[in-house]
Amino acid sequence: MAVFGIGCTIVEPGSARTGFRDRSARVGPRIPAYDASPSRRINDILDDTSLHSPGDPGKMVDAMIASVVEEPAPLRLTLGSDSYKHITRTLSTRLAQLQVQRDLACSTDCADRGNGPRFFQSDES
Repeated sequence: MAVFGIGCTIVEPGSARTGFRDRSARVGPRIPAYDASPSRRINDILDDTSLHSPGDPGKMVDAMIASVVEEPAPLRLTLGSDSYKHITRTLSTRLAQLQVQRDLACSTDCADRGNGPRFFQSDES
């Protein structure tokens, strides 16, 4: 999109105190076959009325609106401490998994390493 002068931002919000969880959310009966599913966590969160979302929806909206005038547009806009923690944990895990494979990845290059497109090249050996 950027080559056409169009900015695009991926908003990655955490949970926010909107009233959805406490007043509007309705979950059907639990099905034991799905107990190991990651989606079960949502059921647990909705069931635990002692949990309070950290995000302020007004502040989140303000941040989204403020991002519209940024040049260039931020590729990602992370909102909420819970979103930040989740993304950090996920990317750190992914990077650690990638780093373990570095030698294997580099060992599959041709002997002369070629002269591929610049965006695939790196200064690392």
